[in-house]
Amino acid sequence: MRWNGWGDPSRAKGLPLAVRTLLPLLLGRIRRPEPPVALDAVQLAPSALTADDLAAFRAAVGPQHVDDSAESRIRHAGGRSTPDLLRRRQVEQAAPDAVVRPSTHDEVRACLDVAVDRGIALIPFGGGTSVVGALDPERGGHRAVVSLDLRRLDGLLSLDEISGEAVLAAGTSGPEAEALLAAHGLELGHFPQSFRYATIGGFAAARSSGQNSAGNGRFDAMVTGIRVATPTGDIELGRAPGSAAGPDLVRIFLGSEGIFGVITEVRVRVHPIPRGRVFESWTFPDFAAGVEGLRRVAQHGGGPTVIRLSDEAETAVSLAQIGRIGKALAKGASVVTVYEGERIAERRARVSAHLASAGGSSAGEGAAEDWLEGRFDGPYLRDSLLDAGVFCETLETATTWSNLHALRSAVADALTRGFAEAGAKSYVMCHVSHGYPTGASLYFTVLAGIRSDPLTVWGLVKAGANDAILAAGGTISHHHAVGRDHAPWLAEEIGDTGVRILAAIKRELDPAGILNPGAVIPLERTR
Repeated sequence: MRWNGWGDPSRAKGLPLAVRTLLPLLLGRIRRPEPPVALDAVQLAPSALTADDLAAFRAAVGPQHVDDSAESRIRHAGGRSTPDLLRRRQVEQAAPDAVVRPSTHDEVRACLDVAVDRGIALIPFGGGTSVVGALDPERGGHRAVVSLDLRRLDGLLSLDEISGEAVLAAGTSGPEAEALLAAHGLELGHFPQSFRYATIGGFAAARSSGQNSAGNGRFDAMVTGIRVATPTGDIELGRAPGSAAGPDLVRIFLGSEGIFGVITEVRVRVHPIPRGRVFESWTFPDFAAGVEGLRRVAQHGGGPTVIRLSDEAETAVSLAQIGRIGKALAKGASVVTVYEGERIAERRARVSAHLASAGGSSAGEGAAEDWLEGRFDGPYLRDSLLDAGVFCETLETATTWSNLHALRSAVADALTRGFAEAGAKSYVMCHVSHGYPTGASLYFTVLAGIRSDPLTVWGLVKAGANDAILAAGGTISHHHAVGRDHAPWLAEEIGDTGVRILAAIKRELDPAGILNPGAVIPLERTR
């Protein structure tokens, strides 16, 4: 990926004319920012690792797989949230002291031993796509911090076609996993927006939820087994489906974000590649009507593989991106649906009846096809907005159907009020892309015309939004995870006893506290 932006530099695009036309109407006059700093102009503190430290890691993984160059350190200096990218635009930056790249479970184990013996923090690093501060180079009181890059742990390790299970190395990227499975006529079918870069281990560590979740489920529901190296020992879990041999320990590591151990292998359920695919888009008079349609679909089951509702604001910007500025200024919400697999006609008819009964009108295939074609490209638009001086960031939550509208209003109000207090106009968009029988997620994208110090402004605005989420009965994260950004709010969601349970597991598996200090559990709660 680009060192200071998202994805492949060749895929980066400028803002469409219609979007540039719409922005002043939404945000007023926008001040153009200073140009980003060049990679060779970034200033880092010297590595805190000694020659003996480097020699120990080289003995563990091979000399060529330990890199303390400035460029490698910068490329592993965080994830891809907007604050991460704003920090990448600064001259002085924080970074890990080196990057170490193991290729096997045993090499990961050796790296953990070195880190424990020498008092060095380790940050597990997969695709580098975290947006919650989980990859910050936090030492946590240790004298140095190393990025443990897991991308050399890749490949399809085993396949049980009869049982429909595959074991993938944790560093395997989404596209690599699908290509390996496709050679056998199978797929995992997990497609988050970070799909092109995120890894199998990252999906597990963050409890990822892909865009096909309506049909294929969340990633944690796909996991049937896991192998983990912890500082105090290795563990392999998932002996048999439906085991009742005590609490399900697999779930301890799903969502753990590398604080308990390093996931090295993941066993997942797979299925035949779907043969058919049908698209349909819908329009609704407003967001509330669309939510009612999605609720009926989710509660009756057997629906689309993908179903996604954009509110009026997000629908307008989506139309502007394809040059439909006139329609962008009109009111109305929109839904895209994608059907894959068996009995498509039957499922589509049932879903169509539910959506129509809630006030929806079919709008043909075009919008759904357009969405599928560009579904992984949204972050490129974020980069273009930042280049134009527009702050753009996302956050997400979830709640029950009965509380969905109250939560959406509370979060939107907190965002709007927070930016207004900083003297900035803002534009808040929202969509629903993951539904369950009892509730759904809310995913917010906010644009703002911040005139100065966007990192400080966003820190205050995001804190207010997090407070509003929990006060209104939402979860602090539906699929972005906790990281360091949400850690201060975790106790309010799971209670003090819940945090004590997590901290106890942390102390048992990682008594020296070397793994991802400060992620998920605030540092002061792990000591």
